[in-house]
Amino acid sequence: MSSNRLLENLALRSAMLRAMRDFFYSHGFIETETAVRIAAPAPEEYIEAVTSGRRFLRTSPELEMKRLLADGMKRIFQIGSCFRSGEYGSRHREEFTMLEFYASGLDYLELAALTGDLLAETTRSALGKTEIKWKARHCDMSRTSFITVEEAFRKYAGVDAFEADRDDSFDEIMVTKVEPNLGKEHPEFLIDYPARRASLSRLSKKDTRIACRWELYALGMELANAFWELTDAAEQRARFRESAAFRLKSGMNEYPEPTAFLEALDRGLPDSSGCALGVDRLAMLLCGAEDIGEVRFE
Repeated sequence: MSSNRLLENLALRSAMLRAMRDFFYSHGFIETETAVRIAAPAPEEYIEAVTSGRRFLRTSPELEMKRLLADGMKRIFQIGSCFRSGEYGSRHREEFTMLEFYASGLDYLELAALTGDLLAETTRSALGKTEIKWKARHCDMSRTSFITVEEAFRKYAGVDAFEADRDDSFDEIMVTKVEPNLGKEHPEFLIDYPARRASLSRLSKKDTRIACRWELYALGMELANAFWELTDAAEQRARFRESAAFRLKSGMNEYPEPTAFLEALDRGLPDSSGCALGVDRLAMLLCGAEDIGEVRFE
């Protein structure tokens, strides 16, 4: 890629970031900045943090931002660098840029509606239109739709999602058969994951087999991940113990317990939802780029 094209992409990325900030300011959000070097990451089962002395470079600002919610902030967002060890590819880097935002009083479907508006307004402001073209395919960023994980697995793989989760074929089917078919014409929310994949989200009161979680796709690319946040401190501790045991069994790094976050849960996390969106990936779509290195200076 020529240096001129990179500079053009960086200018468009800047316009995209400005539009994002304008959107959040206009919707009553406060921009926050939390530490990049942290004492303890969340013990996620498939994500490895980069060590930095006796601390860790954050894989996400999630735990720190939820502490702010527990301390009384209502609507917050942050844009900044995050780090995940060993990740490299056309859509991955060890260092990448994340947009993360949280809103008290919104459930995960209400947050999805807000996120759809964010995509539409950001694209319109940055490009002057809402239709994008990526790899010769078109996508209207002003419209969104929903499909459950169960529906998507049956439609695109002909299998039961809960059965795939039980026999450990879920991830392979998701990557090879489900994800490439999502968001073909407009962004699409994949909602209601099997409970075992709840991570930091609550379970549905109507069906405890289901986690109140969604991921957002456009043209087969995952853009965002969101939870209706788990507020039960005892349940979160139990999940962290399970994840830590999985990491130990898998030979991954051991983390200290994220005590500051757990203490915040004990104080009380308000009913809220949160989303993490990959800034670099959205920039790729808006710029028509096929590699993250085309939309960030490395």
